[in-house]
Amino acid sequence: MPIRQMKEGSEQHIVIKPHLPNSMNPVQKNPKTTQNGKGPPTQEPQNNKIHNQISPPSRNRGRRRGRGGRKSDQGENFMRPSSRPCTAASKPVIAAAAATSVDATNVSVVEKNGSSSEGGFPSSSKSLCFAQRPGFGQLGTKCIVKANHFLAELPDKDLNQYDVTVTPEVSSRTVNRAIMAELVKMYKESHLGMRLPAYDGRKSLYTAGELPFKWKEFTIKLIDEDDVINGPKREREYKVVIKFVARANLHHLGQFLAGKRADGPKEALQILDIVLRELSIKRYCPVGRSFFSPDIRKPQPLGDGLEAWCGFYQSIRPTQMGLSLNIDMASAAFIEALPVIEFVAQLLGKDVSSRPLSDSDRVKIKKALRGVKVEVTHRGNVRRKYRVSGLTSQPTRELVFPVDDNLTMKSVVEYFQEMYGFTIKNTHLPCLQVGNQKKANYLPMEACKIVEGQRYTKRLSEKQITSLLKVTCQRPRDRENSILQTVQHNDYNEDPYAKEFGIKISEKQASVEARVLPAPWLKYHETGKEKDCLPQVGQWNMMNKKMINGMTVSRWACINFSRSVQESIARGFCNELAQMCQVSGMVVVLQALPLCSMSISLSVHVCLKTQRRLTFPPVGYADRSSIRSQ
Repeated sequence: MPIRQMKEGSEQHIVIKPHLPNSMNPVQKNPKTTQNGKGPPTQEPQNNKIHNQISPPSRNRGRRRGRGGRKSDQGENFMRPSSRPCTAASKPVIAAAAATSVDATNVSVVEKNGSSSEGGFPSSSKSLCFAQRPGFGQLGTKCIVKANHFLAELPDKDLNQYDVTVTPEVSSRTVNRAIMAELVKMYKESHLGMRLPAYDGRKSLYTAGELPFKWKEFTIKLIDEDDVINGPKREREYKVVIKFVARANLHHLGQFLAGKRADGPKEALQILDIVLRELSIKRYCPVGRSFFSPDIRKPQPLGDGLEAWCGFYQSIRPTQMGLSLNIDMASAAFIEALPVIEFVAQLLGKDVSSRPLSDSDRVKIKKALRGVKVEVTHRGNVRRKYRVSGLTSQPTRELVFPVDDNLTMKSVVEYFQEMYGFTIKNTHLPCLQVGNQKKANYLPMEACKIVEGQRYTKRLSEKQITSLLKVTCQRPRDRENSILQTVQHNDYNEDPYAKEFGIKISEKQASVEARVLPAPWLKYHETGKEKDCLPQVGQWNMMNKKMINGMTVSRWACINFSRSVQESIARGFCNELAQMCQVSGMVVVLQALPLCSMSISLSVHVCLKTQRRLTFPPVGYADRSSIRSQ
């Protein structure tokens, strides 16, 4: 039976590609499982029938600068505890074929043009060649495990795709979704045949059943809700054209799930995924395939004006048990929705209300706030939002700008006082620059607040990464409960979009047969008291054992950061450490061990760098010192 469980970055597949950089490389076959589980993979010459159309290798491949092998897909910049063992496994149900006894076949697929299709499925089944699975593994203790997969029923409705064109063109998915939501609200009963479509935010619209038309143009007037709360609102007009494109083949998907077809219908799976994401996009902050919200769990501070939001990952997957919804927990760093002055105070770690900023402080603030959305707070009900483009080099009290064509100059302090009746108190601080650089607008820091829900995409410090890991890591039982709570809160069976398309999601985790493989014997040096060891419950110690290839440590040092630990105690600790290493099979030199004491207030990195320079002097250092002394 062909494998029907695909997840990017989680399964291992042997992909045979016609265009090989070296024609002498052998083709790998699927490893055969023997009764003892130790059968190594065999290799076969490259004259297999499947490679009759192999083109000669390119001589220039890999010679271009900066172009090595194919880069792997990089995930989103947030953390998912997918590598930790837990009750609710984050990987797909059939991800670890070697550890489970569920029917799974490691399949190789080849396309005639030499490239594999996305997700491991080619666009045509004519060029497929499937290897027969020799059998199932029997080694180990059988057990039942729970997976973070929730089985889904295949809908029995026709899925139709429509092309969407918005004029004037909009680059923001949020605005596009707002336009489509207004269109559905206005024309659902009159023009859409009571259909509730799912929209990807770009060019594609999907419906369960056909719309009453093949092509139609709509006029939508969208009000900027973020501009004013109780005052007059700005209105924009858009032309939306909806055109029929194609119908997804659910029969193809059903045959694929039943094992009667080898190629997976990517289009149908994509539509189902978009349908199940539609309501979550309206409820939460979407980031890739994950959704975050401060309501899922209380945000945890990360320092420097950042906080960790919890969320969940969601994706529809084809498995050997049928369609399955994969749910996992995730965490990401977001910028706290603080007044800008409070954010700057946290970023710099000091009070900025009384002292002017230094040049280094100004550079740090500019890097942190560039590209961040802020909203003004000095105009009452008006909540205009801007994106920060820079920071002024002058304090607010020195800033002036022309107010008319005659180049009449007015200070920022006077303008805000006369125009809005707003008195700027922190005139020693710089202003935020918003808009383009040619015609920059100045906003005082105290009149701005950071907009909520902005993910922090820049590099985190080591301290912030540690704090984020603490939020991300959960015990297996806690993580399982969080996943179940997420499924219950999302209530997919009451989701209007899931109902519209006839998708039903189980609220119970999928159970999977698995096998606990026996631990391997560990071999140690023959001169030790214990020459081998069998780990128990995944752990063992080094008592009475010697390493086979113990390394030699010729130069090392010790740094004492504690004031209460005397030098004799520290040196005794180093001697005992060296003796223990020697007993374990290492060679550690104790002659003239450098031992120094340093203040804990200093950076550990600086202390290590200093000690390294003293312990490992550069070549010729002693010669130059002797020359200077002479």
